[in-house]
Amino acid sequence: AAVLLKLGTYGLVRIAMPMFPDALRSWAVALVVLGVVSALWGALAALAQTDLKRMVAYSSVNHMGYVVLAVGAAGLVSAGSDDAARATAVSGAVTQMVSHGLLTGALFLLAGVVWRRTRDYDLDAYGGLAGLAPRFSALVVVAALGSLGLPGLSGFVAELQIFAGGLATAPWAAIALLGILLMTATMLRAVQRLLTGDVGRLSVGFADVTPREWVSVGLLLAPAVWWGLAPRPLLDVLEPAASVVADLVAR
Repeated sequence: AAVLLKLGTYGLVRIAMPMFPDALRSWAVALVVLGVVSALWGALAALAQTDLKRMVAYSSVNHMGYVVLAVGAAGLVSAGSDDAARATAVSGAVTQMVSHGLLTGALFLLAGVVWRRTRDYDLDAYGGLAGLAPRFSALVVVAALGSLGLPGLSGFVAELQIFAGGLATAPWAAIALLGILLMTATMLRAVQRLLTGDVGRLSVGFADVTPREWVSVGLLLAPAVWWGLAPRPLLDVLEPAASVVADLVAR
């Protein structure tokens, strides 16, 4: 999920956009529609889950939907199109790929922590872990808030660029903003079920994260926090390439 899931969107940005600009422009509207549908469907499917690992998996559909939306928006070239907005959309798409790799990788590792202790992903069977496993709870909160796009974390930087650039070329794609609200509900609901309330039957005896687990997840969350608070070093790498790709599509 952290690496292989991005191969398709990487191919769009690295191969399809610069090598086949005519085809990308022809399919731009379809890509935006596909991105909007994926963002909303993924968020709704994630919200419906009671299985922790499936919830994280469906949240990835939502996040990749935003990437496809941005790529499609960058292909909507017209006489009055805003070149800077299209470059911003491409930069946001790549930032989202980086951010998703960090945050979703962390969430899957945390789901692995849960499985290792109880062999069960049922969210309804947990509760009260904030008091029993505070370090685990802190990691879950940071990863979940980053995934829903809270300001100060890398997910916000990515989604801000995607919608700032994407809506400038495809204003009707604003319906995808509902996906952010749905993912907020999904992540906060999962945090509530896992960490708060009465101690559930699977929470009894739940051991906190070990140093190895803490370091493994922390190494993924640290750059997500850093790039959320100070994204300029990352954007300085991505924005020049995004501008070149957006210009190639417009030729």
